[in-house]
Order: sequence, then C-alpha cells, then structure tokens
Amino acid sequence: MAWRPDKSLPICPQICERFCVLIATGEYAPEARLPSVREVAMTAGVNPNTVQKAMETLEAQGLIYSVRGSGWYVGKDAAPARETLDRLRRRRSRAYLDEMERLGCTREDISRILEEERDNG
Repeated sequence: MAWRPDKSLPICPQICERFCVLIATGEYAPEARLPSVREVAMTAGVNPNTVQKAMETLEAQGLIYSVRGSGWYVGKDAAPARETLDRLRRRRSRAYLDEMERLGCTREDISRILEEERDNG
C-alpha cells in the first residue's frame, strides 16, 4: 500500500478510504490477506494505533475481518466496498461541483475544464 496520507486531514478516515478503494477496485481480492498494521503504519508514516483503529472501523463495516494471530483479510463480498466507494465518489463530486459553482462556473464551464484536463493528461 504505497500511499501517503494528507497530514492536514484526519488520518484514520483516509486509511479507511484507501483500503475501500483497493478492495472495491479489485486490487485486494476477496479473502486476500491485507498488509499488517505495522506495515501500513510504516509505509504511510502514521501511528500503528491509527491503522488499528481504521482496520477495526472497516471490520465494523463488514469490509474486512481478522484472524487471530494471522492478520486482516478482505471479506468474501466486495459489494459493500463498491457501495462505499460509490458514496465517496458522489460526495466528493458534489463537493467539487459546489465549489466550482461558488467560483462562478456553470455546468458547461465545468465540463469544458474537465475535458481540457483529461486531454492534457
């Protein structure tokens, strides 16, 4: 999980979101073993307690489960992760659209900007 969280935002939700994305997009298949709490903490440069809290949150949501002495695993059904990712995408899209509208952009302006960004790469 080569990823660095944004230190200006709460870390635990970012870890949850990152795992959700990786599960929903198939990077971590159902029943796959996840990196250890310590590995994630070292890679992301965060406290292991924060990672543990994120894992427990994901477990409460039914996305992952733990096997005592073995680690964390992806749940059998990736549908909850896909649903969570869809909600996250919609929420972020709504926030983006609201901000662009506050900046005086019309929907046409936003479409044009996105097209230009896609073309520029």
